[in-house]
Amino acid sequence: MKYSILFLLIFLCFSCSKVAPRKPINPKPSTTFYFEAMQQNKILNKLEDEKILQLIKNDSTNVYLQSSNGFWYTYINKIEEDLPTPEKGNEVVLEYNITALNDSILYSKEALGIKNYRVDEEDFISGLQKGIKLMKIGETITFVIPSYSAFGITGDNNKIGINQSIKSTVTLINIK
Repeated sequence: MKYSILFLLIFLCFSCSKVAPRKPINPKPSTTFYFEAMQQNKILNKLEDEKILQLIKNDSTNVYLQSSNGFWYTYINKIEEDLPTPEKGNEVVLEYNITALNDSILYSKEALGIKNYRVDEEDFISGLQKGIKLMKIGETITFVIPSYSAFGITGDNNKIGINQSIKSTVTLINIK
């Protein structure tokens, strides 16, 4: 009995002490880390843009336009009529492919099939989301999309690599 009371007293004394919070093992990264990462990304983006500009320069058969959203495009089939373009919430029916900048096919339009896409309400390739809003029914446009507007630093974990720019030829079939 004597030992039970002694044990209880010791237990109560130690259980009432405050627990000191642990300090983080890894300190927060410094702002220098973020600055260096930002500088590295700027260099990568500049190199990527130079590759795309060289591709456009070498393609003398097409006239490319630069979008304010960071991609380039050329009309394969342009509709001159005053037709509506897709707006947020419209469902569009389109056919597209994805190729590398050297025109090697990554995903053919047959493999991708006809796509129904609700404009700005579904997850889709960022550059194409913006590019589709430039199109009229029946138009075909080839978009040259830098990686930061395509699949970015992760790729698609299949055929599209890390930081890979892509080309996509899109035909807008219908706007619903």
